[in-house]
Amino acid sequence: MSDSTSAFFGPLITAMVTPFKENLEVDYDAAVRIAKKLIDDGNDGLVLAGTTGESPTLTHDEKVKLYKTIKDAVGNRTKLIVGTGTYSTAESIKLTQEAESLGMDGALVVSPYYSKPPQEGLYLHFKMIAEKTKLPIMIYNIPGRTGVNISPETLERLAEIPNIIGVKESAGSVEQAAEIYRRTSRVPAGAGKGTGSTSHGFAIWSGDDSLTLPFLSVGACGVVSVAAHLVAPQIKSMIKSYFDGRFQEARKIHLDLLKLYKALFITSNPIQIKAALRLAGFPVGDLRPPLVKANEKEIAALREAMQPLGLIRS
Repeated sequence: MSDSTSAFFGPLITAMVTPFKENLEVDYDAAVRIAKKLIDDGNDGLVLAGTTGESPTLTHDEKVKLYKTIKDAVGNRTKLIVGTGTYSTAESIKLTQEAESLGMDGALVVSPYYSKPPQEGLYLHFKMIAEKTKLPIMIYNIPGRTGVNISPETLERLAEIPNIIGVKESAGSVEQAAEIYRRTSRVPAGAGKGTGSTSHGFAIWSGDDSLTLPFLSVGACGVVSVAAHLVAPQIKSMIKSYFDGRFQEARKIHLDLLKLYKALFITSNPIQIKAALRLAGFPVGDLRPPLVKANEKEIAALREAMQPLGLIRS
């Protein structure tokens, strides 16, 4: 297990959208603007070219250019964690090594999708990638999209690899998050008062905004968020309140944001967050097929959730 505090990415990380122009080319200038906004809003880190960033429809070269463009624009103002996982172990290694050469702070590596490897295959996939880079790696477990769950037992084995520093846990189960923490908490995660972990081994980030507070209660250190595009200060305040022992305040913030969380995920992500950013006066373009724009009913749900929070700008 790693005990390096420098590898910790912080409690609030936003999985950033990838802006597109009208012709659906990547809008790198807009990507810089949204990255700077998110940093100014208090995010500790950004995930570039994750699934919220439409990684399945980005080419290898587009991903690398996005990494470099954002790094050149923001320098060391925040942690930059880049999506490098694919269903090919060899391609994932290559992309992770390119990210390392560009000075990224870490890699988010999703479990191989479609191929549905057994647990031993999952273990070897992440182990082989970790052995070919010095970058800290955050594993991404999202069985609803990949078709396979990384078991707590497998994560316990992976936690012994020094540069595998944590997991973005998106299986939707508080019980599983608790079991992961129980198995990997020989060096406590989430122990840092108000800021997540400052002395940790294997860190757990919620991959679902609505489960952030429940996950904190069973040992998670923070969240890789979508909603933080809109409400980063509130989410950061909730996390700090929890770690400071102000549980009722944390609960109130959680409940205040619950309707927004629901509205953002009534259809496939990132359809709703791109529509929400447009409503908030920060348009980032449309989506590449096979994703489609939010329909009228979905936009109405966003308006209903955003209006009470003062988020509507257009």
